Amino acid sequence: QVQLVESGGGLVQPGGSLRLSCAASGSIFSIVAMGWFRQVPGKPRELVAHIFKGGSTYYADSVKGRFTISRDNAKNTVFLQMNSLKPEDTAVYYCKVDLVREAYWGQGTQVTVSS
Repeated sequence: QVQLVESGGGLVQPGGSLRLSCAASGSIFSIVAMGWFRQVPGKPRELVAHIFKGGSTYYADSVKGRFTISRDNAKNTVFLQMNSLKPEDTAVYYCKVDLVREAYWGQGTQVTVSS
């Protein structure tokens, strides 16, 4: 089993910054990729950013230039630095870890961008 613990969500004003963290622990043998998704009520969960084992990254167009995903391989932790936040970034953010044969999700952390 794999456990994911997310932290770093909260309330921030437009233009502000937040940093999300997701630490994976448990039966981790080979992480293929780690990523962040977000979801608002009534809409499907969408991919925000992904970082692969080799270090390559992917970003949704809506967050390019504002969000940065990074990873601490030694600690099996993935980060999402979110700058220049907009009200439309408000959502529950979920961490996802892809292993060779399985995928695991975090419990979600609320990010609210509002003045």
